[in-house]
Amino acid sequence: MMKLNASVIGEGTPFLILHGFLGMSDNWKTLGSKFAEKGFQVHLIDQRNHGRSPHTSEMNYEVMSQDVKDYCEDNNLKNIILLGHSMGGKVAMQVAGDFPELIKKLIIVDISPKYYPPHHQEILQGLEALDNEKITSRGDAEDFLAKFVPDKGTRLFLLKNLYWKTKEKLSLRLNLDVLSKSGEEIGNALSDNITFSGPSLFIRGGKSGYITEEDKPLIKKHFPNATIQTIEGAGHWVHAEKIADFFTIVTDFI
Repeated sequence: MMKLNASVIGEGTPFLILHGFLGMSDNWKTLGSKFAEKGFQVHLIDQRNHGRSPHTSEMNYEVMSQDVKDYCEDNNLKNIILLGHSMGGKVAMQVAGDFPELIKKLIIVDISPKYYPPHHQEILQGLEALDNEKITSRGDAEDFLAKFVPDKGTRLFLLKNLYWKTKEKLSLRLNLDVLSKSGEEIGNALSDNITFSGPSLFIRGGKSGYITEEDKPLIKKHFPNATIQTIEGAGHWVHAEKIADFFTIVTDFI
C-alpha cells in the first residue's frame, strides 16, 4: 500500500488538497493555512511520484484514487472535502466516482473529465536536462530552465521541486522517468461510468483553455450536481493568480 506524504494544518472538517502534474503539496501552503483558519483540518498531499511521496512505476488514475482512499483510512478521515487542481482534479473526480461515500463536497480546479493530449513535453525535457546538470544554486537552475520554459511563473512553480541531495548537488524530488512516460495516462478521459451526485464545484480560469463551454454537458453528465464558476483574468494556475477570489468562491461553497 502506498503511504502518501502530507502536511496537516489546523483542526476541524477534513479538507484534502491534491496538487497538479509536476507540482507538490507545498504549492498549496498559503491557501491551506487560510482554509485552516476557517476551521478545517487541511491535508496537503504529495501524490505518488511527486514531492516526498514514494516513487513507483505505476501511474494511473485508478491507483491514485486508491492512494487517497488508503490515506483516509490510515488517518480515520470521513465526510471529507476534496479539492484537486489539474491532474489532481482528475484524481479527485476518480475518487468521487470510486468512493462517493467518502466525500461531502468536491472541488475541481481548471480541468474537465475529457481527454487532453500530452502537452508537457518541453517542460519535461527541460527538467530532465536540469536534473543531469551539475546545478549548485537555485539561480543557476532558473537560468538553465529558462531555455526550455520561457514563462517565469511556470519556472518558479517547477523549481519548488528542487532540494539539496548532497551538500553540493541540487536535485528534483519528482520521479521524472515515470512521469515522462505517463503523459498519455495523465491525459486520459474519466471513464464513462464514473458519476458523483454530491455537491460539486468546478472552478475555471477565464484565460485558461482547460474548461471550455463545450465541456459543460460532459461535466454535468458525470457530476449532475455541479456548479461551474469562472474567475476572470486567471489562467490555469487560477488559485495562485487570483488567490483572494479563489478563496472566497471555495469558502462560500464549503
